[in-house]
This record gives sequence, structure tokens and C-alpha cells, in this order.
Amino acid sequence: MGIDTEHDDGLTTVRLDGKVALVTGAGSPDGIGYATARRLLQLGAKVAIVSTTRRIHDRATELGATGFVADLTDEAEVGALADAVAEQLGDVEVLVNNAGLTSRANPEVLRPVAQLTFDEWRSEIDRNLSTAFLCSRAFIGGMAERGWGRIVNLSATAGPVNALPTEAAYAAGKAGVIGLTRALAMEMVADGVTVNAVAPGTIYTAASTVTELKQGLGTPIGRPGTPDEVAAAIAFLCSPAASYITGQMLVVDGGNSVREAHYS
Repeated sequence: MGIDTEHDDGLTTVRLDGKVALVTGAGSPDGIGYATARRLLQLGAKVAIVSTTRRIHDRATELGATGFVADLTDEAEVGALADAVAEQLGDVEVLVNNAGLTSRANPEVLRPVAQLTFDEWRSEIDRNLSTAFLCSRAFIGGMAERGWGRIVNLSATAGPVNALPTEAAYAAGKAGVIGLTRALAMEMVADGVTVNAVAPGTIYTAASTVTELKQGLGTPIGRPGTPDEVAAAIAFLCSPAASYITGQMLVVDGGNSVREAHYS
């Protein structure tokens, strides 16, 4: 039985030379999506980035990537995005579903379930889960035909690991990302496509609140994480070196979720 371990001169490679990668939700220069796009470019990929506003073109210019504007909760716009990326860069082989993380311009809905409207619930689920579903569905057929692909979905510790009051919709969306990740991983495993998730804890971005930053100081490592640290985990799961990892959730939270007790 032959075993394809994706070796390069006897060493498993993390390079992505010539691969076409799409990173969603990369509009903020201080965010995880931007940091991930930068790292994938450093690894040799041709990178497309997308967000809901035209500021993505400024980010693309800064990075040397190709920018696209699309509402990823809209099925038709996702289809048009897939066509545009293919036309300008080629077939997408690496997909990072980062869209959905909150920002100052698009804040998380914080409301107890008893006060949460159905429209607010659906908005959070669409932003955090439907985006990953629609984008994944748009590209998995091509990945399967070519026999190689990487999908990394951005979840969070909130939902799969823990939760706070007033976060039910966000937590449900992020927990749903893990269910999608695992089911899709099993569907695609025979086609040479791996599907994994990264679940950040408190990460220091431009959207971080004072409360969140204080929470970061309370982690075992003693500080919030950085977008580059999350991007490093994402990039590894995108690489040929991660060929035997699929259906997994990698928590990047400074050890916070495994600590048994918090001491003041």
C-alpha cells in the first residue's frame, strides 16, 4: 500500500508555493484574518482576501494580495466571489473561514436569551456559521476533483469550550462551526482534503475591549494572545505538514481553558 506523506526531500514541508489561498474576514489590519493572509503569503501562497467593505482593497495593497468585497451570508455573492477568485488567481486550494469574528463596526449581540430577538439570533448564526458553510460548499468540489485541499474554520473558546451570559447566539454559532468542521472532515477525507478548526481565546486586536484585555492578563501565560500567534496555528493546519490532521479543534488560549481554578 502506498502512503503519500507529502514529503519534500525527506522532510514534510510547511511551504505553500503556488497554492491559491482565500482568507475571509481580513478587513482589519490588526485582525486574525490579516495576520493569516500575511503568513500564507510568506509561505509562498497566492492569497485572496475578502471582507464586506471596500477597505479590503487597502489591506490587499499593503499585503500584496488580491482583495474582494462580498457579503458572505449571501449565497449569490459567495458564488460570484468563487468565480472571481478563480478567474483572477486560479482554483482555491486553501480556505480560511475567518469571517464572523466580531469587530467594532459589526459588534456581537450581547443579550440574554429571554431578550434576544429571532432576527438577532439569526444574524449571529449567519455571521459565524453560515459564512463558513457557504464558503466551504463553494470550494470543496474543486478541491475534491484535484485531490488536495485545506480548510481551516475559525471557531472560539466561547461555545465549544465555555460561555458567558448574554453570549448564547455567538456561542451557538461557534459551537456549530465545530460540528460543521468535523462532519465536513469526514465527508472530504477520501478526497485528500483536510478540515480543521482553530479556537482562539482572548486575542489582542483593535476590537478588544478593556474587559477582554483584563481577561487575557488572567490567563496562565499572563497576557492576551496576538493575531500572529493564531495565524501561526492556522498556517500550520493549511500546510502539507498537517496532512494527517483532520476534524480537529486546536485551542489557542494561553492554557486558559485547561486551568481547573482561577485565583485572584
